[in-house]
Amino acid sequence: MSHTTPHPLAGQTVTVSADFPFVGSGDHSFVVEDWNDRVLGQSWMFMNGHPASLAYAMRSAVADLPTDNEVVYGKAGGFGHLVHVSELPQSGDAA
Repeated sequence: MSHTTPHPLAGQTVTVSADFPFVGSGDHSFVVEDWNDRVLGQSWMFMNGHPASLAYAMRSAVADLPTDNEVVYGKAGGFGHLVHVSELPQSGDAA
């Protein structure tokens, strides 16, 4: 696990603009749980068969997101999703 402390937005609801499976494109309320590796115990890159990781892998390729572990896990539309920190508002800009 690379993150030893919670993400600054953990537990907060923010607005992200993304194309999420089963939820759609556009702006979404996204409840940040924490860094993905803290929530699920490993990097999203090694979570073979995990729906949120698979969806993020495809979305990150299309959206040209960085391939690193600066990714948070959270919920939008009742489903778990991964979001890169570059897609999040700054910690003072939470919705």
